[in-house]
Amino acid sequence: MPLIQISQTPGLSDRVKNETIAAVTEAYARATGKNPDSVWVTITEVPRTQWGVGGVPLG
Repeated sequence: MPLIQISQTPGLSDRVKNETIAAVTEAYARATGKNPDSVWVTITEVPRTQWGVGGVPLG
């Protein structure tokens, strides 16, 4: 079973997270021919203080 992990900064509403999970599942299943029921998606919210871009912390 495929597992798709999304890491992002906090802030999305539960509604948007649900829509994102559904859209990612549908896209992956369509692209790979997998059954959508077997696709797992997680969204992990990482505080901005724990992200860095180009060697510079975001927080």
